[in-house]
Amino acid sequence: MASTYESFNLRTTPEKFYIEACDDGSEDVLAIDRVSTEMALTVRRNVPASAETRPICGLMGTIRLVAGMYLVIITKKKKVGDLLGHAVWKALDFDIISYRKTVLHLTDNQMQDNKTFLSMINNVLHTDGFYFATDYDLTHTLQRLANTSPEFQEMSLLERADQRFVWNGHLLREFLAQPELHKFVFPVVHGFITMKSSCINGKVFEWSIISRRSCFRAGVRYYIRGIDSEGHAANYVETEQIVQYSSAKASFVQTRGSIPFYWSQRPNLKYKPKPQISKTVNHLDGFQRHFDSQIILYGRQTILNLINQKGSEKPLEQAFDKMVTSLGNGMIKYIAFDFHKECSRMRWHRLQILLDMVAEMQDEFGYFLVDADGKVLLNQEGTFRSNCMDCLDRTNVIQNLLARRSLQSQLRRMGVLHIGQQTEEEADFEKTYKNAWADNADACAKQYAGTGALKTDFTRTGNRTQWGLLMDGWNSMIRYYKNNFSDGFRQDSIDLFLGNYAVDEADWTTPLRDPKDWKFLTLPIIMVVAFSMCIICLLMAGDTWAETLAYVLFWGTASVVTGGLILFNGLDFVDAPKLVQKEKID
Repeated sequence: MASTYESFNLRTTPEKFYIEACDDGSEDVLAIDRVSTEMALTVRRNVPASAETRPICGLMGTIRLVAGMYLVIITKKKKVGDLLGHAVWKALDFDIISYRKTVLHLTDNQMQDNKTFLSMINNVLHTDGFYFATDYDLTHTLQRLANTSPEFQEMSLLERADQRFVWNGHLLREFLAQPELHKFVFPVVHGFITMKSSCINGKVFEWSIISRRSCFRAGVRYYIRGIDSEGHAANYVETEQIVQYSSAKASFVQTRGSIPFYWSQRPNLKYKPKPQISKTVNHLDGFQRHFDSQIILYGRQTILNLINQKGSEKPLEQAFDKMVTSLGNGMIKYIAFDFHKECSRMRWHRLQILLDMVAEMQDEFGYFLVDADGKVLLNQEGTFRSNCMDCLDRTNVIQNLLARRSLQSQLRRMGVLHIGQQTEEEADFEKTYKNAWADNADACAKQYAGTGALKTDFTRTGNRTQWGLLMDGWNSMIRYYKNNFSDGFRQDSIDLFLGNYAVDEADWTTPLRDPKDWKFLTLPIIMVVAFSMCIICLLMAGDTWAETLAYVLFWGTASVVTGGLILFNGLDFVDAPKLVQKEKID
C-alpha cells in the first residue's frame, strides 16, 4: 500500500530548508532552495551541522504571497483513532515560514497586503477540521478502495487521491511534478472524523464517521450557493459511516450539496435574503453534469429536498422538481419533504413519514460489506443526496436517521445485534451515536456558516427542547453577524488557500482596498446620533409633553428613515469578497 514518511525534522539554514525524514532506516532529505525555490532529494549527511532543527508533523505545502514563497507546515497533531489498522491524525496547529529572510524589498502597501494574505491563510488553517493519514487513503470510501487495480494501489497517496477532497492540493502543486518527492507529502482532507469503540451484547466493534468536504466550489454560506459550470455543488460533503467487527467491515455513504442549478442568496443586511434563480443561463447543462458525475461515482441517486414548499424557498423546490423531470434520467428519483411544515410544533415523530417513504429504496441501495476473509459480500448501489438551503441542520438530522437504519442492518448481519434488537435499546451506544452525529453537524456548520449547527438538541437527545430553541436563536444571531460582516474575508481566505486566486508578486496590484462611498460611514453615524437623541429626549422631557413628543418624533423619524436607507443599500454595507469576482445571477 502507498504510504508517506510519518515524522520529520525541519532543519533551516539561511540558504535552504531541509525536511528530514525521521522514520527508521531513512536517510532521505527534501532540500528546498530559499532563493531559487527549487526542490530536490538529498541525504542526511549533506545537511549542514549548523542548521537550526525543529520537529514537525508534516508538510501542507507551499504558497506564493506578495513577499514571495512560504512553507506551510503542521506543527501539532492529535490521533483520532485507527481505521483498519492505520492511524488517522487531526492537524491542530500550523506555521507559515517565509523563504525570504526579510520583507524590506516591499513597499508599505505591499507589506500590509502581505500581512493580510498571511492572516487569510491562517484563517483557513485554524478553521477546525483538517485530517490526514500517512499510510491510508482518506479521500476514498471503502467501496472505491476495494474496486481498484494493483496499479492504483502502487500509486503514491498524492497521485491516487480523489481531488475533490484534497484541501492542500493547490499547496502541493510544486510537488506533483516530482514523483520522487511524494513520500514527503500527503493529502489533507477537511470536514469531520470521529472513531469510537463500542460494545453491544458483549461484542466490541469500531464505529466511525468520516465527512469529506469538497474543495470544488468551496466557500461560505450565502456567497457560495448552487453549482458552477462544471457541475460542482456548493457545500458538497460526502459522509461515510464505517463499522468494523471481527475483521469484517461495512460502510454506508451519503452525500449532501447545494441545490444543483444556478442560484444565489447574497447577504444584504436582511435576516433572510431572498434566493434568486438565474434567468439567463442554461440550468440543465450544469445540472446534468452534476448528476452524471454523481451516478458514475455512486450509482442511483435519490434526492431528498428538505426545503420549505412555500414562501421564498418555494421557487427553488419547484425548479428542482422541474429539472429532474426535464432530465428524464431513470437513475434519479426526486422526493420533496417540507421539513419545517411536517415537524412544526415539535412533531418530530413525523420524520418517520420520510423514513418509511424511502425504506424500500434504502434496502435496494444496500451498503458495502466485506467479510472477515476479505470477500466483498455487498456493494452499495446508490446514495441519498440530501439538501436543505444550507445543507447543514435539516440535512444532518435526516442523514443521521438514515445512517442509523443502515447501521442496525449491518450490525445484525455481522452478528452483533440479535434479530429484532434496536440500537436505541443500548443506552451507552445510543449516547455515543447521537453525540457523534451532532458533532458532525457542528463541524460542517462551523466550516460553512460560521457557527455550530441548529437542531442538534434533537440529534443529541432525540427530543426538541426549549434550551435547544434558545441556543438555535443565539447561533442564528451569530450567523447573521458573520454572514453580513465577516464572511467576505472568510471567502477570500478560502479562495486564496485553494488557488482560486493567485498572487503575482511580479505584477502586484492590490484588490484588497475597497474604498467605501459616503453612505458607508455617514448613514450609520446619522442613525446612531438620531437614535441617541431620541432616547435622550425621552429621558429628559421638555417643558411640555407636546414639545417632548415633537423632539421624539423628529429624532425617531430620522433614525427610522436612516435605518431604512441602510437596509435599502444593504449590499454596500456587507463585507463582500474582494479577490475573486463571483458569477452574477440575474
